[in-house]
Amino acid sequence: MQGRLPAGRGGAGSQGAGLVRTTCSSGGGSGAGAGQPGARPSEGPLDPVYPRTYGALLKVAQMVTLLIAFICVRSSVWTRYSAYSYFEVVTICNLIMILVFYLVHLFRLYRVLTCISWPLSELLHYLIGTLLLLIASIVAASKSYSQSGLVAGADKAWAMREPEEIKRHGPCL
Repeated sequence: MQGRLPAGRGGAGSQGAGLVRTTCSSGGGSGAGAGQPGARPSEGPLDPVYPRTYGALLKVAQMVTLLIAFICVRSSVWTRYSAYSYFEVVTICNLIMILVFYLVHLFRLYRVLTCISWPLSELLHYLIGTLLLLIASIVAASKSYSQSGLVAGADKAWAMREPEEIKRHGPCL
């Protein structure tokens, strides 16, 4: 009989060892109160430790940066409506998705919605969102014609063209 038991289990007294309970913590925290009896932080639907983790602080910084970029482009005078409206749509969609992931971790919805691979979905969101933001920033920077609000919203690194070069060659796209 002992040859049929799974590896690591042997002999008498091991019949009830089939259930293993683990606690999962996302966001890089130390799993507050995971092994301590009577620890309050792991109870309830709200995770009080998550807002202080590096992952949560980075999500808040991303949301603030996207909101500033949106406000910079929105408050500027445009000449090409489609380029800047695309930039606005991409920034707001990214902001909303980051807010959704923040709320998923804050309210521990990853424990309820186990059919979704949350790390994979977050990775795909960041890959696709970064690519779309890169494209939108390059297009908006190339159409900015050195208007300070548009340059700040798009990104100064892609908009460093000399005014003489703009006069000689015209707009990029």
